[in-house]
Amino acid sequence: MNIYARFFDHEALTHSTEELIGFLASLDDINMTARLEQEIRDYVEGDMPYPKRYKVKPRIYFILIKTEAETMEQFKANNKSATPKEGTTSRIDERTRLKEAKLIELAEVKKGWYFVKMLFKRVLPIPGTTKFQYQDTEFQAILQAESGQDSYNKVLNHLKNRSDIDVRCQFPSTRGNNFEYKYLGEEIPTSEDAATVRNRRISWP
Repeated sequence: MNIYARFFDHEALTHSTEELIGFLASLDDINMTARLEQEIRDYVEGDMPYPKRYKVKPRIYFILIKTEAETMEQFKANNKSATPKEGTTSRIDERTRLKEAKLIELAEVKKGWYFVKMLFKRVLPIPGTTKFQYQDTEFQAILQAESGQDSYNKVLNHLKNRSDIDVRCQFPSTRGNNFEYKYLGEEIPTSEDAATVRNRRISWP
């Protein structure tokens, strides 16, 4: 089992725990503490097949993905294909591969403007009672970010810090269908549709 590691535009396909830790420790922004090193060893040597993200600092992460690929070319080729080869890939393998592809896409560094749409369950009080209810609420915005993951983190941070958002609200994960994003380019878009969203920024039902 090999490990793919990515931190912004730094990436490597490593073939041992020591090689992986050496690569991460060589990156200036990653502080390889004894605790982080042990967490990495536990993941690499454990049975969990799914990708894992590690927080470096607020809204900054690196990603580790277990893979059978022997080279970077094989790894990227595997994640570009959404159709499993008959008799060689199980449903679990396919789900894992799709999650890998999603995480890679989210982590890809593309600095510029993003359109973001998030559907979350907002907590609203029921008038005349002490009870509350969940209501599906859509948030839309155009914002500057460095990646899809960064755009998600900024939206989530914005919503959680709003005075009108209850702490019990439920937010979707980046891999779910209730979070969408689109890279718009390095310059703020000027199309009519983009201007409409930009002018209202936030959409509440």
